[in-house]
Amino acid sequence: MKRTALLLAAGVAVVLTAIAPRILAQDESVGRNLYFMGRPLVGADLDLIQKQSDEGTGLKMWTYHATSTRSGSTGQKFTGVMVGTSPLTTSGTTTTTMQIVPVILKIAGDTFNPSKASPCASGKVPLTLLQQSPIVLTADFKMNGVDVGKDQYVDAFQRANFWTSVSKNGGTYHSKLKVVTLKAITISPGTANSAIISDSGCAPLGGVNINWWDAYITNTIIPKLKSQGVGPTTFPVFMLYNVAFYVGSVGDCCTGGYHGAYGSPVQTYGAFLFDLTGTFGVGNEDTDNLSHIVAEWQDDPLVTNLTPPWKNVPLNMCQANLEVSDPLTGTNRPDVKMPNGYTYHLQEIAFYSWFYGPPSIGAGKKFSDNGTYKSAAGKCTP
Repeated sequence: MKRTALLLAAGVAVVLTAIAPRILAQDESVGRNLYFMGRPLVGADLDLIQKQSDEGTGLKMWTYHATSTRSGSTGQKFTGVMVGTSPLTTSGTTTTTMQIVPVILKIAGDTFNPSKASPCASGKVPLTLLQQSPIVLTADFKMNGVDVGKDQYVDAFQRANFWTSVSKNGGTYHSKLKVVTLKAITISPGTANSAIISDSGCAPLGGVNINWWDAYITNTIIPKLKSQGVGPTTFPVFMLYNVAFYVGSVGDCCTGGYHGAYGSPVQTYGAFLFDLTGTFGVGNEDTDNLSHIVAEWQDDPLVTNLTPPWKNVPLNMCQANLEVSDPLTGTNRPDVKMPNGYTYHLQEIAFYSWFYGPPSIGAGKKFSDNGTYKSAAGKCTP
């Protein structure tokens, strides 16, 4: 599998934060792997960013301070920001507007439209499936044997992530999303920046050059969406249906999504593949990729939160940031069946304590939200 450490987009670094292959059941045939990426904010001034947050001109965020208790990094101190208010010291609800932007992509004569009924969705509309998912609506979640409540998935995760403090403070802490859907936008990247990746399964899998895409979205599309309410206090996320990203050339494929930040006040944003082709295995379909991206945006919105190095096991490499979904890329939680009758896929996510060390302050005293991690990350040696 190709490994790419650094990409350039609009003159700004886009860093590959995790490219581990998906872990699939034996009966899930898969010919390709998914990658995940992040575009870090350049020149982040956390004091200014927190000031803008407090004044309401920027995304609502809180600043944390962590001291590592992990072997090899004991006593090292870290500072970062997360979306919402502190679950360590507060007990109220923060609500952030997440704007879904459906993207209609025209690639090599094929149209990939999430707003249209699709044979891959048994005649259902992919966008509607997303709107009815546990990313948007609430579901009952138990994490490591602890009933954390009926919540949106990423809110439930954050409650479980800091469960010791959340429960001590009365259990009423929430970091919710107000999800709105904007008008679909149509993009034709052209042959230089898009291609058909594969043509098997229920429909073709398209591909878009992520470097071209990121420059186009940040320089052209997001500014145009200001009239629909997009701005530094909101989180626009672009929905690509059966279209993955590739890096520079089609041979370096496929990226299932990424999130990033730029400007001042900071604008955060994301993009994700809503896949129903089955190319990457059943466990990677529908909201699996979105759950990865939204959780990472919540806990590392600027892609600048540093941690002691931890081992990316499949790639035998070290990573040192609080991208909470990356360590468990490819590992799913139990599927969730919603009232619409559809069963959704969600990725398991690592807890804060896994990165910074024991004891766990997460639900069930575990180190991830479905108990795969029973201890904190070990010392990283490539």
